Amino acid sequence: MKITVINGTEKHGVTYRLKEIFLARFRSDAEITEYYLPKDCPAFCMGCTSCISNGIHTCKDAAFTQKIAASLLESDLIIMTSPSYVMHATGAMKAMLDHFAYLWMPHRPAPELFAKRAVIITQCLGAGARSSAKDIKHSLSWWGISEIRIFTGSLINNIFWENLTEKKRTKLTEKMKRLSKKLTAIDYQKPARTKTTTKVKFLICRVIQKSLHKNNPEYPDGVYWEKMGWLDKNRPWKHRGI
Repeated sequence: MKITVINGTEKHGVTYRLKEIFLARFRSDAEITEYYLPKDCPAFCMGCTSCISNGIHTCKDAAFTQKIAASLLESDLIIMTSPSYVMHATGAMKAMLDHFAYLWMPHRPAPELFAKRAVIITQCLGAGARSSAKDIKHSLSWWGISEIRIFTGSLINNIFWENLTEKKRTKLTEKMKRLSKKLTAIDYQKPARTKTTTKVKFLICRVIQKSLHKNNPEYPDGVYWEKMGWLDKNRPWKHRGI
């Protein structure tokens, strides 16, 4: 199987330790590709919308983003990690996600993503882990991914792994091992199921795209939806047996 990991920071701190614990059970059998932000996607999205209007390879940062996109589409499991910075995902993670606006369902979602599974790993000194995970989940769900697992850890009194109490380190480790065990038990040759909420969002976007395509047959999003057969009866989850 193939796993893509996108790390929201280059630091090898608590989030990195937790991610390594999670991956330990996979390393003997999986091909793992990792990206570290901001190194592997160093530029901010400028909001020019060229990826939407003119094609993904016209993005000024396509050399970075399309390498990551290719990994995401080829992977059986996507892992996103980010510590909580002021109760949100890191700025580097948000900057990367902005580059993939074209993958959102209102634009040109990739049918492969509807069959993917994802894990979000985040932690915080206080109460920001859940809101940080939500930042990432928001994008993943609008890409069409339904099966998303979230790991959140609360450190309480210290941000350094070595300075955490043995009890806290053990608790976090065991919690992560349980999640890893569940994910390694999955048969990744079978695509993830697309949930009803994802299908509803897609069908709402379909209504919008159908109207836009009627008014402007040359608009790239509508051309893509027509090519995929989504303006007719085809659906991104049907041809994959989901």
